Amino acid sequence: MSDEERRFGPVPTETMTAEQRSLQETIMSGPRGWSGGLRGPFEALLHSPGFTDPLQQLGLYVRYGSSIPTALNEMAILIVARRWTAQFEFAAHRQLAVDAGLDPSHADAIAAGRRPAVDADGAAVYEFAIQLLDEGNVTDDAFDAVVSRWGKQGAIDLIGVLGYYSLVSFVLNVDRYPPPQGAVPLASI
Repeated sequence: MSDEERRFGPVPTETMTAEQRSLQETIMSGPRGWSGGLRGPFEALLHSPGFTDPLQQLGLYVRYGSSIPTALNEMAILIVARRWTAQFEFAAHRQLAVDAGLDPSHADAIAAGRRPAVDADGAAVYEFAIQLLDEGNVTDDAFDAVVSRWGKQGAIDLIGVLGYYSLVSFVLNVDRYPPPQGAVPLASI
């Protein structure tokens, strides 16, 4: 999809405000490690720098500071991307999840809308995520399964990652942001 077909698209460098330039530099120089310019949701989000700055700071925490183990945190991101059929988000985080130790078959199951054959820790994250995304709440069993492993901080961190990446998925979908070149698109389910 070309930039003309997208609804927001990138903010041209020559028209950026000082606040947008500063925010772009902050995002690109952080742990996300981008050197070729903004990508993904940040291209669209830069249209509202006052909204984007606190949001990207939240994103840094839920991705890099969460008390949920990295592979399971990435699995939660995949569950969100699958729930909202966010093509770019799923493709980008699939590799990050595998690199963090998630079994590729688990990512494939999520992509197909199936429950992955995960261990008890993975099942706790999966069940909590599915319930929260589908119902807006979780059962006592799902809550207790997460809290018994990672404490109440873990429950809040998991809620945070699910909420943050839902917002990111919404931005990407409304913008019509395409998946990375060569990525296998998520099928409709």
